[in-house]
Amino acid sequence: MAPLPASAALAASLLACGTLLATSPAASAQDEPRLITDRANARQPELTSEEDGFLFAVFGDRTGGPAEGIEVLADAVAEVNLIDPDLVMTVGDLINGYNQTPEWMAQMREYRATMEPLDCPWYPVAGNHDVYWRGEGRPPEEHEAHYEEHFGPLWYAVEHKGCWFLVLYTDEPNPETGERNFSKQECQRMSAEQLAWLEATLERTADARHVFVFVHHPRWTGGRYGNDWDKVHRLLADAGNVRAVFGGHIHHMRYDGPRDGIEYFTLATVGGHQSGTVPSAGWLHHYELVHVRDDGISVTSYPVGSATDPRSLTPEVVSETARVAGSLRLEVPAFPAWSHERGGAGDYVLRWKNPSTRPVELLAQIGSRDPRWGFFPDHVQQEVAPGETAEFTVRAMRGPGGLDAAFALPEATVQANWLGEGARFALPVRSQELPIELGRLPAPPLPAGEQVLTLDGRTGCVVVPSSQVDLPAGSDLTLECWYMPRDCSGRRGLVAKTESSEYGIFVSDFGVEWSVHVDGAYRTVKAPEGTLEQDRWHHLAGVWDGREVRLYVDGRLVGATPALGQRSTNALPLIVGADVDRAGNPTSHSAGRIDEVRLAASALYSGPRIELERRLTPDRDSVLHLRMDGLVGPWLYDEGSRGVLCKPREGASLELISE
Repeated sequence: MAPLPASAALAASLLACGTLLATSPAASAQDEPRLITDRANARQPELTSEEDGFLFAVFGDRTGGPAEGIEVLADAVAEVNLIDPDLVMTVGDLINGYNQTPEWMAQMREYRATMEPLDCPWYPVAGNHDVYWRGEGRPPEEHEAHYEEHFGPLWYAVEHKGCWFLVLYTDEPNPETGERNFSKQECQRMSAEQLAWLEATLERTADARHVFVFVHHPRWTGGRYGNDWDKVHRLLADAGNVRAVFGGHIHHMRYDGPRDGIEYFTLATVGGHQSGTVPSAGWLHHYELVHVRDDGISVTSYPVGSATDPRSLTPEVVSETARVAGSLRLEVPAFPAWSHERGGAGDYVLRWKNPSTRPVELLAQIGSRDPRWGFFPDHVQQEVAPGETAEFTVRAMRGPGGLDAAFALPEATVQANWLGEGARFALPVRSQELPIELGRLPAPPLPAGEQVLTLDGRTGCVVVPSSQVDLPAGSDLTLECWYMPRDCSGRRGLVAKTESSEYGIFVSDFGVEWSVHVDGAYRTVKAPEGTLEQDRWHHLAGVWDGREVRLYVDGRLVGATPALGQRSTNALPLIVGADVDRAGNPTSHSAGRIDEVRLAASALYSGPRIELERRLTPDRDSVLHLRMDGLVGPWLYDEGSRGVLCKPREGASLELISE
């Protein structure tokens, strides 16, 4: 950020107007102010430090991975250009190597060309892949001469802003046998020549603010590296101004410092072979940024792909990516060739239309948690042009087996990249179930005793699609259930479809609230906080008869309010055990037990009292009636008129409470 302009004339003018001028403690009357405002009574912000500082980046190994790894390096270069450090260091293994001259030269040119777009200087470190030879005609120095000709010295030092950067070479041959082998302790020794250079260089840089050291092999970890690093460390520690040592080679991050005031960092990869064992613990492609100040350094790792150019996020990019992300749901008609017992086969015709003005890479993968399903093909990948529709057919086959506990529907997982001008934007992954025509589910065997649905108050609920519980236009409605609260503190939705429309029962703070959205506003009846008792069954019923809203608690009319007009509808799901947000997701979950959830397209109750039934009598107007008597496959059995398909989510489970 550029400093604020403040000429003497401007300062005098602001003072004349009563402007507050903040200066550093050491500032004299002639110094220009460092903070300017005309708000005289405001708290003065703390002024920033003016000490010199700078930023440098460190890249890990490039080698050992697929050829496409060079693209990861290219991405890192582009991202670091956005950050604009003073310089970039590497920790070796720039090329795959282990080859002869022609292949080595080609790989060298590829690496240098990929690093060429960097806006700042970069400094290499030699690793085993950069110097080891393989095949006929091995020269004694292997690829060392090639490296020094095309990359730089095997060891060297460079100064920047009062700091020194020392590069050491950890792949010298065994001084006695000439063997190069990073797996043998006897080969992991620094030559007398390089050690003498290091001692002389540390003496020469004794007055530097900070010294940073870069190697390929993290020899300080011991083991196969032996203990030769101990004498190197003593030299670094005695120097007194060596702040950090950076290494690579092992392809995962590791921190072994501080030791005698020196921090030891090992980097993972930037395009090299990456197992991804635990990305969050350092198995990943990344670069490190080091912020240098007079009093020390801060080091931060950034995964490749985490930096974004804010100038690329134009209104068009923002709106188009949002439009595509919102459209990532395949059009999938159900296939009818299905039998509960015999299984069946059929074709899914999957379609998706690109609503944007740019191409989109689309990947759809088809699978199921039920291993009795098979799919051909099980995935499809296609670049979809602007405005075009991708269409592909998947053959789905399922072997025999009823709607048992292992049954699961097919699922499609959709990934997409929006291809902008010179940039690609990964969109959120979407998953959806693929429908089959089940018909009405067979009733499960009756449980041995009373069975209810238990809600954990965090995630547990049942989501019923709006299309399965839509009520006829202008119809009356009744929503009721039996509920045993466990925790009702705060806002709690119990059975709700509300979002500036529709209806719902809430049990916030052990009160009860029944709302229906009529004529543009909610018409609500409430029972006060504390009405419900913890761990006791309560019957709750809300009614709207086209004229008024009524609420019953334990068979008694709590209250009624006029509600004449048109009921407002929405396409959001009805959620048992929570409220629903505008995106159709559950929120404000309830905790406890719930049973006998019924939605009827009629006003079932009137008058001051109603006769209570612990097990509700089936009603022909019942659109939904969940008795919680058992599951058919993954679905709760619905005794309503439509045979609604809905299933408990994690945190909601059936519980047998009496025999």
